[in-house]
Amino acid sequence: MGKQRVLSGVQPTGNLHLGNYLGAIRNWVENQSQYENYFCVVDLHAITAPHNPATLASDTYTIAALYLACGIDLQYSNIFVQSHISAHSELTWLLNCITPLNWLQDMIQFKEKAIKQGENVGTGLLDYPVLMAADILLYQADKVPVGEDQKQHLELTRDIAARFNHQFARKKPVLKLPEPLIRAEGARVMSLTDGTRKMSKSDPSELSRINLLDSPEEIQKKIKRCKTDPVKGLTFDDPERPECNNLLTLYMLLSGKSKAEVATECQDMGWGQFKPLLADTAVTALKPIQDKYKEVMDDKGYLESVLRDGRQKAEAIASDTLAKVKAALGYSVPL
Repeated sequence: MGKQRVLSGVQPTGNLHLGNYLGAIRNWVENQSQYENYFCVVDLHAITAPHNPATLASDTYTIAALYLACGIDLQYSNIFVQSHISAHSELTWLLNCITPLNWLQDMIQFKEKAIKQGENVGTGLLDYPVLMAADILLYQADKVPVGEDQKQHLELTRDIAARFNHQFARKKPVLKLPEPLIRAEGARVMSLTDGTRKMSKSDPSELSRINLLDSPEEIQKKIKRCKTDPVKGLTFDDPERPECNNLLTLYMLLSGKSKAEVATECQDMGWGQFKPLLADTAVTALKPIQDKYKEVMDDKGYLESVLRDGRQKAEAIASDTLAKVKAALGYSVPL
């Protein structure tokens, strides 16, 4: 038997931040040799909320380059752009037609984001879990890396696949039901301005996150201004000190030290001593990524060849799955 297949992706909405890297991409890199990997830039998802058409294409290239800069190895992994493969959109429509509306209306993220968008909520925001299901099911993924906020979407994907197989492919199932690949504990990175909320690209405050391409000066400024408390001595896992736990976790993850080592090192520190230590550690950890990113972006032909090769490999699998789905639904074969 060959390796199991993994599928994941990130939206090209601005720069990736430490939450994306430590919570997802670094795990992809560490585990990639164990799997056959398909990592896409999910630019179709990027337009489910208001976006800037002038930067969508360049942001897409930025994310692809950051995949490589973070250590995605083409020996084990394929990188491609979602919109370059039309099967994503076509399978979404076919799955839309068998997905009950109430399944989508019950999605927690839709309810939360719809409140923010008010009267301007687009159909795409309601429907993007079906697009996500199509992304996964097209590639017959065995595993999908997910965090807590995406578990419900993966369950929906499994429900859609099971419903399709039951209704149209009972004797010989067409769609594989994917399993979650749970992220390692301790990789949940919180906002620098609120230790109870996840670090997010959608947060209007740039001070809430450290982006992978931030300069040393920007990193130092953000950490200097991040929210702390007046207590001397730093400890993990105190529910009354969420910012303290978050910043210690960041230091642990970026330094490569164990939790016990960090706890001992920082137990008697004040913030005036710890913040410069964290800033220097973040700058040092991000420098190799930033250097590699510049190298990739300076060679546009190389990046385009990576995406072209990735598209060709991904499209072969996607086209095969789409053809099987259409055959099961009763569509005629093109003459």
